[in-house]
Amino acid sequence: MDVHKQPLVSVVTPVYNGDPYLAECIESVLTQTYSNWEFIIVNNYSTDRTLEIALEYAKKDNRIRVHNNRDFVGVIANHNLAFGLIAADSKYCKVVSADDWLFPECLTKMVSLAEANLSVGIVGSYQLSGGGSNWRQWRVRWAELPYPSTVIPGRELCRLQLLGGPYVFGTPTSTLYRSNLIKGRDFFYPNSTPEADTSACYKCLQDTDFGFVHQVLSYERVHDNTISRSAKDLNAYLPSKINDLLAYGSSCMTHLEAERRLKELLDEYYRFLAISAVNLRGKVFWNYHKSRLREFGYPFDRLKICKVISIKLIDLLFNPKATIEILLKRVNARQA
Repeated sequence: MDVHKQPLVSVVTPVYNGDPYLAECIESVLTQTYSNWEFIIVNNYSTDRTLEIALEYAKKDNRIRVHNNRDFVGVIANHNLAFGLIAADSKYCKVVSADDWLFPECLTKMVSLAEANLSVGIVGSYQLSGGGSNWRQWRVRWAELPYPSTVIPGRELCRLQLLGGPYVFGTPTSTLYRSNLIKGRDFFYPNSTPEADTSACYKCLQDTDFGFVHQVLSYERVHDNTISRSAKDLNAYLPSKINDLLAYGSSCMTHLEAERRLKELLDEYYRFLAISAVNLRGKVFWNYHKSRLREFGYPFDRLKICKVISIKLIDLLFNPKATIEILLKRVNARQA
């Protein structure tokens, strides 16, 4: 792509206490083969050297801007604040989380696909995910679309994913947005859950298509302090699936498909809650899930949990072999 014809890409990094990884993140933007970008770092009232590191880089490259929050805000609120700071002439927006990085050709490859397909509002890609020296923790994510699929109708992809099909929206770091989807909105991420970026994809793909680059273009660092780790502990992904189905299912699914899928997800939800009850999960866990169920209009049903537990206990009693296998797996997992 001709440097003089490159559309402006707004790269945004909302960050709180990103000292250990921020410099590496910034360096990955500086080494992009694509040059027409602005980089907005939004410091969320950090208590470590985050602001100092960001300002040091801003002095060296005038394409980097630093916004310093005077008060701490929530993670999703900080993302929405960052989206609101992109330039008026920005054509594309690329999030890179402070503990992640972009490979050198990331912007070039993603922008090239979007420029060649004007119906595309969101571009995804493969992502390397891992951390530490344990090779078992490393993998390539979002490799679920058949090669060489590059453009998928937005509503068709939403339908497939709502039905439990291939998940390719990825993470904010693996995704590129067309900026006109962001401008003029107070909240690009439409809710306050850790999965708000997925909800934003569903919302945008009602009127646009999804593009995909079949290359590893970013790296997701896995460590104990990530938002995804806490979301996984709560299994926040399951209620978010229900939320997205209720919000966007009617636009891309038949009424019968949506009803059937809702029943499947609620049954899955209560099986998970029943297991959690047996494992004696704490007050924070139960308050979270009771709150989510109220949001959906499906109040917490203790009787249903008791019924699921009873069915499971009967199954275990009459299938001793399966019961022993489950116990052995748990013992081995704890020893590992």
